[in-house]
Amino acid sequence: MNYIIYDLEFNQTKSIKNTVKDACKCPFEIIQIGAIKLDEHFNAVATFDRLVRPTVYPTLNPYIEELTNIDINQLNKADYFPKVYKDFLDFIDDSSIFCVWGKVDLKELFRNIRYHELNSPINKKYIDVQHHATRYLKFTKGFSVGLQRAVDTFKIPLHKEFHNAFNDAYYTSEVFKIIYNKNILPETYDTSRTARSNSTKQKVDMSALFRQFEKMYSRKMTRHEKKIIKLAYMMGKTNQFSIDIEKKTHD
Repeated sequence: MNYIIYDLEFNQTKSIKNTVKDACKCPFEIIQIGAIKLDEHFNAVATFDRLVRPTVYPTLNPYIEELTNIDINQLNKADYFPKVYKDFLDFIDDSSIFCVWGKVDLKELFRNIRYHELNSPINKKYIDVQHHATRYLKFTKGFSVGLQRAVDTFKIPLHKEFHNAFNDAYYTSEVFKIIYNKNILPETYDTSRTARSNSTKQKVDMSALFRQFEKMYSRKMTRHEKKIIKLAYMMGKTNQFSIDIEKKTHD
């Protein structure tokens, strides 16, 4: 049995108004997959680090570019997702257990697989390292500890930049080694949840959101402020800007 600790980086639309035809089917397109394979004794036995050439969003969101230090020229030299995914399948095996920092990477991996109409023979057993690290650190109930905070708390040496899929997979593996115990058992990911989310379109009532801001600040929002609010909403959906408290925990 092996543990596959993996992480993803995503690209997304630059505008709150999705003009890309398939944006609702694939709102977060994978542009990098990074993974480390650990054996049952937690020895690193293989690594995987690949960029992915985008098809849904051929233009790289400038905020994603700044965050990840990946540029569109690098992506345009990479293979498309079906080829990278095939190579990723060759990297793992049927008995592997996924280890991820939060379930968002599971959700978006299966959503990208479905979007490209590929088979999904991946073992759906997983361990949410973020969830168990939060419990280990006795973090405030209802919230999850961020990867960088966990790395700092455990005094893991910083040799790599965050917000790079391979680097974040490495840091996740180091945290996993520290917190692991025999009571941490894998769960099975329900891919039907991702399928339902693809078929259900949700729309945020921006007018109501602006009115709430105006109520809070007792004044009208300017056009510039409204643009910032819209952009902040889209950036927040990437789940990549969190530090100490990343998301509500529903487990």
